[in-house]
Amino acid sequence: MKKALITGVTGQDGSYLAELLLKKGYKVMGIQRRASYFNTERIDHLFSNPNFNSSYGDLTDPISIAGIIESFKPDEIYNMGAMSHVKVSFEVPAFTLATNISLL
Repeated sequence: MKKALITGVTGQDGSYLAELLLKKGYKVMGIQRRASYFNTERIDHLFSNPNFNSSYGDLTDPISIAGIIESFKPDEIYNMGAMSHVKVSFEVPAFTLATNISLL
């Protein structure tokens, strides 16, 4: 069984991708920000699937992400987590850059 890691799994694109990969028979690990703890309605239905799990992680903390990758050992990694608020991206461009591409 292939294993996929998805950052930003609570967002629109990440949640749709998780659904698609689960339908294709993947084991999926989703990474979500702690700030998204209350915002899981897009993935709540996935928790009943034994092939889905999630973990908290911060895209600006490569050590935490590396730990998740090391323990899950995914075959594929999809980075759907990013700063998506235009106004905030202009107000804090360094944070936006770190969030959107730091793991590349």
